[in-house]
Amino acid sequence: MSDQSQARQRIRWRLPIGLALASAALAAGMPAAALAVPHRSALATIASATPARHVTVLVQLRSGVDPATGRRLVAAAGGKVVDQLTIINALVAELPARRATALARHADVRAVSLNAPVKPQTRINFDSKKMTTSFNQSARSSNLWSEGVTGDGIGVAVIDTGIAGDQPGFRTSQTDATSRVVASVVTNPGATTASDLYGHGTHVAGIVAGNDGYRPSSDALFGKYAGAAPNANLISIKASDDDGNATVLDVIYGLQFAVDHQDDYNIRVVNLSLESSDPQSYKTDPLDAAAESAWFHGIVVVAAAGNRGTVAGAVTYAPGNDPFVVTVGAVDDQGTKNVKDDAVTSWSSRGTTQDGFAKPELYAPGAHIVSQLAPHSAFARMCPSCIRDGGYIQAGGTSMAAPIVSGIVAQILEDRPAWTPDQVKAALMYTKRPVAGGREVDAVSADDAWVSSLPNPNADLIPNRLVDAGTGAIDYTRSSWSRSSWSGAGGGLLAGWARSSWSCNCSVTPGGSVLPSRSSWSRSSWSTDWSK
Repeated sequence: MSDQSQARQRIRWRLPIGLALASAALAAGMPAAALAVPHRSALATIASATPARHVTVLVQLRSGVDPATGRRLVAAAGGKVVDQLTIINALVAELPARRATALARHADVRAVSLNAPVKPQTRINFDSKKMTTSFNQSARSSNLWSEGVTGDGIGVAVIDTGIAGDQPGFRTSQTDATSRVVASVVTNPGATTASDLYGHGTHVAGIVAGNDGYRPSSDALFGKYAGAAPNANLISIKASDDDGNATVLDVIYGLQFAVDHQDDYNIRVVNLSLESSDPQSYKTDPLDAAAESAWFHGIVVVAAAGNRGTVAGAVTYAPGNDPFVVTVGAVDDQGTKNVKDDAVTSWSSRGTTQDGFAKPELYAPGAHIVSQLAPHSAFARMCPSCIRDGGYIQAGGTSMAAPIVSGIVAQILEDRPAWTPDQVKAALMYTKRPVAGGREVDAVSADDAWVSSLPNPNADLIPNRLVDAGTGAIDYTRSSWSRSSWSGAGGGLLAGWARSSWSCNCSVTPGGSVLPSRSSWSRSSWSTDWSK
């Protein structure tokens, strides 16, 4: 999609404030000079804080100045025109904020106004500077909150050990106690309940989209903790049994659900904070095939790199070894909000896959991350000293780094809904900021990226042999698992806090016979490093 068509799409769902205020001001008889004041001020603020940041602006030309002249002015300022507003003799342009403010001073320009979004007042009810955690500042996801970019409406599927969706951090708002965990899915036949009795999945989900700004203002925990995308919706896909054990097959069925129901829940992101225990080439690995299928269906797949450091074969396990997906390693932000001290951890997996691909693509905070604790879960028993403020727990690992990136992807897709998975990956990869030992995700720079000018990191990749890159379909006649089917969950598998609950009817092969012993599938492990 071209820059122009992307800009047109954004204009359709974002009323240009400059135009709205201009109409109101003219109707009230206000002088023309007053129209640009709030926008020049907002633009000046951005230009002062992040002068190189690309912004979309409305360039109003003075009477008698033709659009061709305006286009030359925009080009001279290092920008590009993406649309024309004949009704007010204006151009829609994208250019660095600092140059936009300089363009506003040209004699042929009447005003340059920020194309700010019109949204309900942000529901982020806390000051990120007062938060207990620091990972959002390191990844700069919290910088987007002030612009209303919070992942609102984007569905993130967390394929894990389940989510305790009735916790306060997953509320819809301060006045709406319904859960943003909108669907609950169980794919493991050994699970007796949809609840997260292990704890890993709830911790991961809180990093993606927790929000304690929705607690009562009088609550002592009000505003202390939040995930990267604190207004995103979550889809809980429990691939493990109640003790946290899972197989590759359970995860594959979880990915199948995400593909089957992506339109129902606007699933744009899947988080996989897990890895297979059987290293195989991505071209033949069944879990890699399922991850690629989701990718080709338009879902961004984010995977944890693993916690093996630099040992031989550290990054040879699915799905983190797949070259299509976004694989995330871990940095230590030292528990500070100063991004200059961030460094890649010694235990974060990195290296070259068996197929010759460097992994991970980027890093995010993953050491001593505090997030939601599932009540009465194994996590609390495994590390009582890790519990914080009663309802939270501190853990570390690339399992904690991946959901930060998943949350950032939700933010990006809220703001740039037309971007494809390949474009999102390009934006993440080519805007990373350097830290000691690697390059860390930068939410603001990724959201501002001009993706049409970036190379496609997946352009020349060869898909898994079971997957059709054009359709994302898996050839089940060549695989040893069946396509899953879904029904409404009942009994303990029914999650009362979710809008809908599902279970997997996947006990037969395409030919109708019972599946081979599940023990023939390698187990997926939940990558958690409790010592960090």
